[in-house]
Amino acid sequence: MPDTLYSTKVTATGGRNGSIRSDDGLLDLKLALPRTLGGKGDATNPEQLFAGGYAACFENALLRVSREARRHFADGDVEVVAEIGLSRNDSGAFVLSAALAVTIAGVDQKTAGQLVEGAHTICPYSNAIKGNVDVQIAVSVR
Repeated sequence: MPDTLYSTKVTATGGRNGSIRSDDGLLDLKLALPRTLGGKGDATNPEQLFAGGYAACFENALLRVSREARRHFADGDVEVVAEIGLSRNDSGAFVLSAALAVTIAGVDQKTAGQLVEGAHTICPYSNAIKGNVDVQIAVSVR
């Protein structure tokens, strides 16, 4: 097994209507069931947290792949929007879906697609859910 580069611990209490707190205290959030699922919706939820983590991680993977291809982007040149869906499968179990909308400035569509494909290959979130979560990726250039 490879050496761990980073590790963190987050404790959840109270489930979807509880809270989460990291061991270093930097993450300390109240959670709430979304209104569309019958909750108050007055706090964040696990799907929002997953979407934020996936978007940030995927963008970082994209920047790394781009640097290795000798392309350098400014902060505003790349945007990743992650949408996480929660639904039920045929047996009634809860499942997630993911959609990434990636926009890159200053390259053609083919290059953008190659860079995004490379990012999807190395992104830890993409690798963690591969084969388990349907992931759709849309790539656009500006």
